[in-house]
Amino acid sequence: MTETIDRAYVRAALPKRRENGHKGDFGKLLVVGGAVGYTGAPYLAAAAAVRSGCGLVFLGVPACIWAVEAAKCVSAMPFPLPDDGARLAEAAFDPIMDRLCGCDVLALGPGLGRGEGVRALVDRLVREAEQPVVLDADGLNALSLSTLDERKERTTILTPHDGELARLLGISLAELAERDRVETARDFALSHGCVLVRKGHRTLVALPDGRVLENTCGGSALSKGGSGDVLTGLIASLLAQGADAARAAACGVWLHARAGDVLAGRMTAYCAAPEDLLTEGLCAAFGECAEHG
Repeated sequence: MTETIDRAYVRAALPKRRENGHKGDFGKLLVVGGAVGYTGAPYLAAAAAVRSGCGLVFLGVPACIWAVEAAKCVSAMPFPLPDDGARLAEAAFDPIMDRLCGCDVLALGPGLGRGEGVRALVDRLVREAEQPVVLDADGLNALSLSTLDERKERTTILTPHDGELARLLGISLAELAERDRVETARDFALSHGCVLVRKGHRTLVALPDGRVLENTCGGSALSKGGSGDVLTGLIASLLAQGADAARAAACGVWLHARAGDVLAGRMTAYCAAPEDLLTEGLCAAFGECAEHG
């Protein structure tokens, strides 16, 4: 059995915003990602975090693409990190941890690319970060289950599509397709003490207590590169604003999917793009649920 994520759930679970609140009251998020050829992903994640209410959003990227991110970002704050000329190097660990000390949540993975330095960096960050971590994209591809298991007493949210989940499980996509979708998600979250957001049609949110929530909206407007980066920023933002891991993941999934549905209705599923989620889409979705929408 699954529970349902719908508009009523999100209205009740969405973090409230005090009228007299200031930016320090609404969370501080560090997004780490980006590589040569993948400059859009970290921008989309950071921009989605700002658009969904996070008070302060920092964006750590390889020095080689910092100028690009600095030109793209208006509200998020990009800063350069040590790289190997194309992607982050393991030497980025210390400056990331220094910045993370002042933040509430780490979102790790959008556009990281792959390489030994990236793998080593992800492994160290996941092992040592005390803050909640949201892992996506190449952050997942660099993750080992033994490292994940070391975080059972800390909050970790994984957002894999089926290809990434198959890699984590050490099986083929064909083998994954033969398994029960809900039970596979439930077993993974139970075994590894994490929240698993299994992306796809009717995205699932599996919790470490054995519950599984199923989303009720969404369609092919989101079936484009970059949509997942928006979801990462959205979930991490809600987590930084004080939602617990279950509510942050579930609300993020519904708002993201609903934003896609709004865009499909206004511009068709063909034409809606991930960057449109940041404007019309999320604004409409939040407007349906926010106390002061």
